[in-house]
Amino acid sequence: MAQAHQRIDRAEQPPMEEFDLIRGLSGLSAHHLSRHPHLEITRDALAYLVRLTESLPDPALLLPPWWMNVAPTGAPHADYPGGHGNFGLSHGIGSALSVLSLALLRDLAVPGTVDAVERICAWTDQWRQGDESAPWWPGYISMQQATDNHIHSDLRPRPSWCYGVSGTARAQQLAGLALRDPVRVQAAENAILATLRDPLQLDKLPEIGLCHGLAGLLHAAWRMTTETGNSEITAELPRLADRLITALDLDDHDPELLDGAAGAALALHTLGTDTAPAPHWDTFLTLA
Repeated sequence: MAQAHQRIDRAEQPPMEEFDLIRGLSGLSAHHLSRHPHLEITRDALAYLVRLTESLPDPALLLPPWWMNVAPTGAPHADYPGGHGNFGLSHGIGSALSVLSLALLRDLAVPGTVDAVERICAWTDQWRQGDESAPWWPGYISMQQATDNHIHSDLRPRPSWCYGVSGTARAQQLAGLALRDPVRVQAAENAILATLRDPLQLDKLPEIGLCHGLAGLLHAAWRMTTETGNSEITAELPRLADRLITALDLDDHDPELLDGAAGAALALHTLGTDTAPAPHWDTFLTLA
């Protein structure tokens, strides 16, 4: 955290591992918010996420302060000479949006949290695609796309948790609830519902796992419908669960948590029992 603040003091762009969920301070913030909500370290971690969203002294091309000067792999690459802006929950600003929104909803916010959530939302709104009935967000954008102010429809990510609507819609719903913004909540729920009803989108998730597959979509949708009681989303969950069970039965799968059978089992168990054991097992996904 000290290194992160020093980086901001130098007005440098962040490396991916500084704030992402998998390796960085969004993940640690989510953990502390869940397990140690009233400790000083938790407040410090949340304060860092707030500062992450504040403009750098000399912003390049009005890019957001969480814009990274590396490729989506986390390393420099010739295809991304100006770096990229990342929306995802695994490696992008989506996880910070979820954590800060959860802090607001749990009355554990630090000063500036509302402004930080609004800044992230303003950027995601700028790049939101589709229409009101079926919005979607890119997984990441390049400098060229930011300069052109255009996202081609081919860049729509598959509806996974890591970069797709499974994660981004839940983050938007949490932000809408935290900001008391029913329009944002409705847009998020429209996004997940449109995906659940679209066979072409579902076909893009042949995997079983939480990160890249059907389990992530199932669990995110369950979280969203239990939050607001959206009966239309609830009605789609049995069909999606059947789809996941069929995929599990087709082959032997690695028992791994993030992409394997363990994660799929947790999603199915949660749906079947209609409860996520507390402390929330899905904290590491920033879905709760």
